Amino acid sequence: MSTSVFSQNTKTALIIIDIQEFYFPGGKSELTDPELAAQNAQKLLQSFREKNMFVIHVKHNFEPGGNIHQLVKPLPSEKVIVKDEVNCFKNTDLEQYLRENKITDLVLCGMQTHMCLEGGTRAGSDLGFTCTVIDDACATRNLKFGDKIIKAHDVHYATLSTLQSYAKVMDTNTFLKTFK
Repeated sequence: MSTSVFSQNTKTALIIIDIQEFYFPGGKSELTDPELAAQNAQKLLQSFREKNMFVIHVKHNFEPGGNIHQLVKPLPSEKVIVKDEVNCFKNTDLEQYLRENKITDLVLCGMQTHMCLEGGTRAGSDLGFTCTVIDDACATRNLKFGDKIIKAHDVHYATLSTLQSYAKVMDTNTFLKTFK
């Protein structure tokens, strides 16, 4: 029998960060395998909805292609945060909303792993929230440094390896098996 990754005294919210159309094929900032990440985020979203738990969608204020992807489209009852910064807490009401609703634990996923997902996770941890990152519900892209190309796979896993200092990191299936 699996045990929950959260104690009974916690209140948990799912934060889906920047799963927006411009990251998908044909968009202005295509990522590597965004479809798979969005499908896993959709599984998390369905689980949270079935349990009537808090869901927060974060959307970077950018056009064209700034709509939240259809796989994780918000319901009218779900909170949507629009941001202009990498860190979804900076210059938004996210922290206030979480505190007002007595949220203690955050489950985070989204795009890009090395930017907005990382920024939100670190900020959430710094603010005292217990964070869990769902690694296969995140995506990123190749990066360039000088004449070197860093493959998206390496960027993704390097970021996740550092985030282990701020969060539990696990895949969708492991999370869903233990999330009761």
